[in-house]
This record gives sequence, C-alpha cells and structure tokens, in this order.
Amino acid sequence: MMRPRVLLLICFVLPGLLPSEAAKILTVSLVGFKEEEKSYQIVTWFPPEDDFKEFWKFCEFFMEEALAGRDKFENFLKFMELLGLQCSHLLKRNDIMDSLKNENFDLLFVEGFDLCSLLVAEKLGKPFVSIISTSFGFIDFGLPSPLSYVPVFDSLLSDRMDFWGRVRNFLKFFDFSMKQWQIHSTFDNTIKEHFPEGSRPVLSHLLKKAELSLVNSDFAFDFARPLLPNTVYVGGLMAKPVKAVPPEFENFIAKFGDSGFILVALGSVVNIFQSQYVFKEMNRAFAHLPQGVIWKCNPSHWPEDIKLAENVKIVDWLPQSDLLAHPRIRLFVTHGGINSIMEAIQHGVPMVGIPFFGDQPENLFRVEAKNFGVSIQVKQIKAETLALKMKQVIEDKRYVALW
Repeated sequence: MMRPRVLLLICFVLPGLLPSEAAKILTVSLVGFKEEEKSYQIVTWFPPEDDFKEFWKFCEFFMEEALAGRDKFENFLKFMELLGLQCSHLLKRNDIMDSLKNENFDLLFVEGFDLCSLLVAEKLGKPFVSIISTSFGFIDFGLPSPLSYVPVFDSLLSDRMDFWGRVRNFLKFFDFSMKQWQIHSTFDNTIKEHFPEGSRPVLSHLLKKAELSLVNSDFAFDFARPLLPNTVYVGGLMAKPVKAVPPEFENFIAKFGDSGFILVALGSVVNIFQSQYVFKEMNRAFAHLPQGVIWKCNPSHWPEDIKLAENVKIVDWLPQSDLLAHPRIRLFVTHGGINSIMEAIQHGVPMVGIPFFGDQPENLFRVEAKNFGVSIQVKQIKAETLALKMKQVIEDKRYVALW
C-alpha cells in the first residue's frame, strides 16, 4: 500500500565547516522512506484515516484506468484535489507547524510536483531549493521557453519543428497553460483556509521563487533549451557503483549464453495494479524470443490461468542498475520513469517503453527521438506487436551500437 505523506526534518553539518556553523535543512516529501537508522530527525504525519482511505481508493481507480489506456486529465485533477485536502489537514496541525517554525530552518528542499511542500515553505517564510523530478515541461518553474524550438509538454514534438509543428506547439501552449491553471486551482480552498486575505500566495509564483532548481535530467536526454543560472541538471545523481548481480540472477542469465537477457521493470506502482490482459500478452511476446527475461512482477499476484513462459523469471525485487550494467543485457522494457531512463542511458542499454500516465509518454517520446529505443501504447499491446518491437530494437544497428 502507498505510504502516507511524511515530513522529513534533516539537520546536518555542511562539509568543511565547524559544528557551530552548521545549517539546519528541512525536506518535505510526498511519500514515505525506508525505515533504517538515520543521522537526522524524522517527523511523520498521517492524514485522517477516512481521507486516506478515500485517497487510496481513488489511486486504485486511477491506476486501473491508466493500465486500461484511459489516462484522463480529469482523473489527474481529482488526484490533485485529494492532495489539496490532505495538505489542508497538514497545515491545520499546529503542533507540527509550530514545531517547524521554532526550529528556524536555514533552507528547505521541496519537490516541485508537490504543491503542498511549496505552501509549507511559504508558511515558514524560508528560502527553498526545488527538486524537479519529472520531465522538464511537466512543471512551469519560470524558464524561458521559445515556442519555435522548445516543445510544450504533451505536444510530442522535438526541438526540430517545421512550420506546422510550430503552429501545433503554439496551440498546445494555450492548452498547457489552461491545464496548469486548473491544477493550481485544486489548492485554492487550502490557500484560502490557511493564508489571510491580502497575503495569499499564488502557486505559479511560488514555483518560480526557488533559489535553485535541481532537474532530474541530462543533456543527453533532453532537447536543447534555454536555462537560467539557478537551474542545474542532476540526472544520474542517484547512480551507485555497480555491483555483481546475485547468483540467482547470474545463474539464470548463464542459461541463455550469447543470446543474453532482457530486463523488464514497469515501476513499483504498476507492479501493485497488475493487469491480467497486459501481462498475458507480454508473457506470450517473451515466449517468442531467444533471450532470457527477468521481469519485476510480484509472483504472488501472477494469474493462475497464465502459464509462465519457460524463458521468463519473475521476481518481486531485482537490482535494476546492476542488471542494466551486465555485459549480456540486450534490452530494457520500461514504463518510462525518468530514473529508469537515466539508468538505462548511463549503461547504454536500448529501451522498449510502455508508458502508462504522467510524464512517461513524454519521456519515451524523447527516447525515440534520441534513438535510445521505441515505445508502444498500453492499448496497442499484442503479443506479436510487442515481440516485433523488441526484436527491432535488439537487432537494429542504431540501437545495438549502444551496447
């Protein structure tokens, strides 16, 4: 189950400074973290039980719709409304907010997508650093965006547009602006309730107020565009030194010799809401390939009426980065999450993408435009079509050159 909203209070000594010169830093996170020993303090907040149940129930519906190829903007707006309601409950917690004020933090780290974290920063009246964890255009945080060569989010255009492409981009700009306004308006009631009239913040302004914006992307992945001095690419920041894969994976890979193996990981959320039809077609597609397939898919949820292909191994956990670095990997089948794409680019592994929602279609459009791989829509998944796409990427020299 998705974890509730969590506040993290982080205090640490800045490198090279004496303890008396340490800085207090607060980060606000939308989701939970692993329970492990930490050198900083954690303040956890749980939303009211009824609200959390409603939120989780809608998340189930949201994901089921996305897996069925019905990813609608109206559903996303409802999701944001529920986040706005949760944010209101958090700001009502005087014990938490007063405690944070009393700490007198020097700086906040917030996630640009999490509008509530911006309101917390405004309440505390402290400067903040914004972490942009999604595609560049998903959030408007004040960068100059010439429409002649900077594609608007969801336009599925590259930075090389002809005349009609620029016309389409121009029209998409108005659609994008309207949708941004609708998204921000889902927090209107929260702002009215917790900020006095005359000093109510405007979310579009708060997004541009960051002292520094750290963007989880890279020049190798993104299209050319203007950047401001306080905007820094940090794609690959989470990369760790490569380790040998565990024996259970190495032994499986060895069975397929020079044919190699394919890694399949469609994200943790999709792993919870498994679609029997999609998985049945994917399993049939894998059966047509000479490669082994290591698939992140909860075995306890595997449909009893679907016989697993002989060349497929399903596991509920796998060392994704280490497997992507393996010399016998031939292909990565991914949902198009930005972190997964960054890891694939780091290790030079070609991709077949299956986008479900959010920024994933836009991410995978860039993957295709840069010749890192191809993508296929959920509603188009048939065993024969998917198998053909995978063979295309594995055998085509444009992609094979990556590994």
